[in-house]
Amino acid sequence: MKQSLSSPCASRSGLGTEYLDLLQQRQTNPVELTRHVVADELVTVAYKGRFLASPVFLSAQERRSVASDLYQIYRLLTHLPERLFGGDTRAFARAVGMTEIQADIVQRAAAAGQPLLPLARSDLYRGADGFKLLELNITSALGGFENAGINQAMLMHPVLADFIEEHGLAHADTFGGIIKMLYAECAAHMDRTRRPVVALVDWPESFKSYEPRLNVMAALFDAAGIDAIPCHVGQITDRDGYLEVEGRSVDVLYRFFLVEEIETAADAEFVEPLLRAFEEGRVGMFSRFDSELYGNKGALAMLSDDHNRSAFTADEQACIDRFLPWTRHVRSSAVDPVGEEVDLVQYAVAHQEDLILKPTLLHGGNGIVPGWIVSPEEWLVSLTEAMDGPYVVQERIRPLPELFPADDGVGTQELFLNWGVFLTDPQVTGMDGYNGCLVRGSTNPNVGVVSMAGGARVACSFYETDSTTASA
Repeated sequence: MKQSLSSPCASRSGLGTEYLDLLQQRQTNPVELTRHVVADELVTVAYKGRFLASPVFLSAQERRSVASDLYQIYRLLTHLPERLFGGDTRAFARAVGMTEIQADIVQRAAAAGQPLLPLARSDLYRGADGFKLLELNITSALGGFENAGINQAMLMHPVLADFIEEHGLAHADTFGGIIKMLYAECAAHMDRTRRPVVALVDWPESFKSYEPRLNVMAALFDAAGIDAIPCHVGQITDRDGYLEVEGRSVDVLYRFFLVEEIETAADAEFVEPLLRAFEEGRVGMFSRFDSELYGNKGALAMLSDDHNRSAFTADEQACIDRFLPWTRHVRSSAVDPVGEEVDLVQYAVAHQEDLILKPTLLHGGNGIVPGWIVSPEEWLVSLTEAMDGPYVVQERIRPLPELFPADDGVGTQELFLNWGVFLTDPQVTGMDGYNGCLVRGSTNPNVGVVSMAGGARVACSFYETDSTTASA
């Protein structure tokens, strides 16, 4: 839908509006704005040329606020076993929907001793009352690691380059932040006097399609002085006390396969050599198997659930209320948004247009049922089948439309954005833990999940620095 800049329905930040005005003044062709990034082989592997013609811009206050809320939620999620389960990681894993096999693996990993430092990527929608956190992906298997390459390629266009310089804006080196986290979390295995060897380990089935993306990561690691070898679990051997891949001893397993892929006893036996080597301190693992436990959608439901409010301080409750949408496990009863105990199915049926059903473990939008795009009959069946299983219902957040240059260069178009803000440990990477943002945009206002699988395109981000605002 095309809009004028004065449209009351769509908006951009002050910087975004200024940039759109500049593009119109200079009569800039949107195709030219993305020409360099489309030609960049390292980033087109992942995004197939599907780039938006404009970045997004975060003010210094927005960046600080989002980073602070994300860090607070991360801290609460990773403390849930202690807050709600007496420190029993296995019980927590079962409560969020993991199987006994998966619960055993994450419990062993959590007990192994290697630190788990903040590394995550959010799914945020900007609603009428600010940013809301839909999911927090806590794992090393994060897409978007190469997003600084989009910034650098976009900056080859003089209009954007002039705008960024004039306003003193910056962008984060997301991959550089990940490398710092890798060294910090696996310090015992990362000898800085030589090039470490890191195995980029995927699951055999997903490796078939994801290998080109891992080759991109290997190239980025090579430029950073690390030897990285893309592989799958079945290509790693345990020989004379060392894990090897392609005949080379491995210092760190960089894990791209997920706990959700370990479904059977045979799968558990498949990963046993890797887990045992990690437990015995013979190899580092980035990140630990239990990292996804804390990023599980069921864990977010525990934060949101009114029954658990006594486990959190007043400041923590305020962050939860401000930043999380109403989220509940699919059980027979629940506390509704106004604090009343209700029959959950009856409530969900009555508010179908305002709710989305999500599996707790699957990723990438798999298994999600948005109430507003299915029939009442399908919705009721989905709820019934999800009852007492690994599912949550979550309040629908309607992202505000944001203006971008129209593809034909005439006027603007409305897009609905998923803000993928990366979080790292502030003590390791500096600043406030903000480590870049990869935005996905869709033209569909009723989209269930703004994702690449759903046809979205991506944009990079720039932010105001504290020094920028101080001199303004």
